[in-house]
Formats: sequence, structure tokens, C-alpha cells
Amino acid sequence: MHNMHIPQMLFWKRKINNMVNITDLKFGKDGLIPAIVVDAETNAVLMLAYMNAESLKISIEEKTTCFWSRSRQELWRKGATSGNVQHIVSIKTDCDKDALTIAVKADGPACHTGSESCFFEDVYGVDIKPFSLDSLYEIVTDRKASRKPGSYTTYLFDKGIDKILKKVGEESTEVIISAKAGDKGETIYEISDLIYHTMVLMAQMGITPEEIRNELCSRHKAENPESEGASK
Repeated sequence: MHNMHIPQMLFWKRKINNMVNITDLKFGKDGLIPAIVVDAETNAVLMLAYMNAESLKISIEEKTTCFWSRSRQELWRKGATSGNVQHIVSIKTDCDKDALTIAVKADGPACHTGSESCFFEDVYGVDIKPFSLDSLYEIVTDRKASRKPGSYTTYLFDKGIDKILKKVGEESTEVIISAKAGDKGETIYEISDLIYHTMVLMAQMGITPEEIRNELCSRHKAENPESEGASK
């Protein structure tokens, strides 16, 4: 895509029936309900804040998060001063209707410290970062920038576009051969190789996973005209 500005939503609208009315929610004695804000794409927890009926109504109307500041005792529109506005994709409540989760596409970090999430201080356990194609892309782009010695990815970037294209072609052929042979395990292995080398090609050309998702999303819309389309 060409210089798309956040929040270009990568989701397809789904008609939701039987929505809960605000009046059905169980606000506390102080008139507040906890709201857990999560990243709409990764489901990572970004922050915890509180809403009253008014701030929730504003959030729904403006499609950006608005909370109630317990310390300042006033409405607090997230990003009003920092610019880190959170654009709402969906709001859900739990089975008891006394808490909310708000899925957002954010313009910037959730935490005042500059961290993407307010939850980064360890209390117990180990931090396990789940694997994703985005995390693989981050590793590939890091190799491109740092040129870590001894890295195969660094080797590919050093050799340049012709070498990268040759490997993509070779791996495509390997996928075809293993699939034709009916070897599921080998096909999985070769597809993984192909995806990795395609990621290297993407990084070489400055193509991001988001641009690929946007393209696939646009194709879904074209093939499903009855859908409401992607959120903007």
C-alpha cells in the first residue's frame, strides 16, 4: 500500500446480533467499570483504565477511547495530549457484565513511559514471546540492518537481489516437488523455507507484512460484495 495512515483496519466487518445495552452493564458503586485495552491484531494487553457511562458513550460515538480519570476526576480522551489515539475496533463485556475489553488500533504507545504496553514489569514467571510472521519479519529486517556476522540471512542480503530471487525460485520448485509426491511433512518444511525466503525478499524491497495483509483484505472485499467491507 502507499503511505497508508494508521488506523487502516485489517478486519472485515461482521454483523453482531444481540448487543448488550450500556444500561445492562454493571458499573461499580463509584459508577465505574474496568476497561482492558488490547491490540486488535495481536490481542496483546495494552492498558487498564476505567469508564463511566458517559465516557463509554463518548467512546462509542467517537470510535476512540475515552476514560474517566480517577485521579483528576474528569473525562480523559486517550491521546488528546500525546497524540497516541486509540481507534476502537470492538468493545466486549464479560459474562458478568462488570468488565470490558476494548480492541483498538493505536496511533502510538499506550504507556506514558513510551512502552507499547503498560504491562512490562515482571512479577513472576518467564516472558514467552509467541512466534508470528511479524516477529519473523522483525528478525529478518534486523539482520538486514545489523548484518550480523555468520548469519545466513546476512549472507543473502550481502549477495543481493539476484541471490534472493534465485532462492525464492528454488524453494518454490521444492514445494511443487514435495507436494506432487504427496509428502505432507516435506511440503510443510519446504513451504516454511519458501515463506522465510519470501520474507527476505520483502525486506529487501521494503515490503511489510501489513501491506500484504491490506492486499489480501482488498481481495476478500472484492470476492465478497455482500460483506460490509473493511473498517476504515
